Amino acid sequence: MPRFAILIHDHPFLHWDFLLEEDAGCRTWRLLNDPESASDGIKAESLPLHRLMYLDYEGPVSGGRGTVVQWDRGTFVWRVNEPAVCEMILSGTRWQGLFRLEKTQDQSWTVKALTD
Repeated sequence: MPRFAILIHDHPFLHWDFLLEEDAGCRTWRLLNDPESASDGIKAESLPLHRLMYLDYEGPVSGGRGTVVQWDRGTFVWRVNEPAVCEMILSGTRWQGLFRLEKTQDQSWTVKALTD
């Protein structure tokens, strides 16, 4: 099963990186609010693919880009994997259940927990 991770990242400002494993790397979004608020919806920004190693990594990021610490990780199953909408069932320590990522009209994203 594919894996996911949520990393606390302190550069260029405090945020959380949400990574979903795919063949070539991890689709990644920068979460702009604490992941604890997922039932309310979290604003997110799409980032370039990240290396698969970040699914298990904690420590300094190359190029002086701060450090990352695991906040959650686990496995997931795709329900929808479209360019502007992703739904997945997550089985993590903190995030569990159905989650939806959706691109907004201003080209940002929103992630929301649909079930606990």
